[in-house]
Amino acid sequence: MAYATLAGGCFWCMVKPFDSFDGVHAVISGYSGGHTDNPTYEEVCTNQTGHVEAVQIEFDPDVISYEEILRNYFKTFDPTDNKGQFFDRGESYEPVIFYHSEEQLDTAREVIEDIDQQGIFDKPIVTPVKPYKNFYEAESYHQDYYKKNPMHYNQYQNGSGRKAFIEKHWGRSND
Repeated sequence: MAYATLAGGCFWCMVKPFDSFDGVHAVISGYSGGHTDNPTYEEVCTNQTGHVEAVQIEFDPDVISYEEILRNYFKTFDPTDNKGQFFDRGESYEPVIFYHSEEQLDTAREVIEDIDQQGIFDKPIVTPVKPYKNFYEAESYHQDYYKKNPMHYNQYQNGSGRKAFIEKHWGRSND
């Protein structure tokens, strides 16, 4: 198994797009990149822990590649905004790719360059690529939120502007 740790704003919106791919064994909501051990949601929301809301994807690289995961990742948020996502602003909602190896770093850079060259967005991708240092699983009520609260999840996707942004740039969303 391998891991991809990705932040793209609200972690509720980062689970469903990866949950149904062959080779993906788990998508866990949590907190990554900060300096506080075992932070709570309330602590992360203060923007004082250094953590961002993220998902950790456990996958079989013989079935789905890291590149495929990244290409799907860029279809889930606005990679030209590094100050938050949609109406979720601040440090805890900033997008980040946390790489687990030099190979993942190289792949992330290549995918970003390729997407930028395609001109899909009006501005260049500014999503940072940082070394992985930690991941803490979020509270159980945050896990699989789209399954537990589908009506609220769909309202959030629509109301935040996330769904419209994705459909404008990529066509129909796979949220």
